[in-house]
Amino acid sequence: MSAPRFLARGRLFLSFPMYFPPMAAPDLLAVGPSTHGLGFDPDVACRHLAEADRAMGELIARVGQFTMRPEPSRSLFQVLVRSIVYQQLSGKAAATILGRATRLFAPKRFPTPYDLLEISPERLRAAGLSTAKTAALRDLAARALDGTVPSLSQVRRMEDAEIIARLTAVRGIGRWTVEMLLIFKLGRPDVLPLGDLGVRKGFAQTFGKRKLPEAAALSRRGERWRPYRSVASWYLWRALEL
Repeated sequence: MSAPRFLARGRLFLSFPMYFPPMAAPDLLAVGPSTHGLGFDPDVACRHLAEADRAMGELIARVGQFTMRPEPSRSLFQVLVRSIVYQQLSGKAAATILGRATRLFAPKRFPTPYDLLEISPERLRAAGLSTAKTAALRDLAARALDGTVPSLSQVRRMEDAEIIARLTAVRGIGRWTVEMLLIFKLGRPDVLPLGDLGVRKGFAQTFGKRKLPEAAALSRRGERWRPYRSVASWYLWRALEL
């Protein structure tokens, strides 16, 4: 699944923390751990979760094989541009606006940070971007140029906490957005998005809770799932499809 499709289908809303990741294509199931883009072996992760938490093990048995596979991107900057544009919009509407905005920089297929700073904010707004999103994109561009936003090669060598701290410094980029990037773009194994509504609903359903769990309760249970909380989160999302 490509970054644009992932962001469009998932409707990456920074202010509405709910995401139901799509199932991977069947032809990805046979890809080995050295080539599937994950930073861990999913079979080892599932065995660990099943041994550490009986209820999670039962969920894994019901859902089946862990099929999420990240697709590498050539530019972290482009991923974040798309995430900002897609805020609070349907996939179709966001794709239309993103298309209009990128055509402003033709014949380039996608603007660089320099491009976003050189073009007037009025032209970006005329393409359909709100004042807030225009400001966020310009801030992202500035922080990409000053090194706050690392390159994709740099981010792959960074710890999760540092990535979250660096990227949430950008206007319009929240913790949840970065957590989704860590899981679905970088394939990091131990991310538990405590504010995600889908994860909370899946937890309540899996563990027989009448109410959605508070972050503290979810975090406590999540200690059993370390160092594979990303995998546990994926199964909690899948629980809602059963």
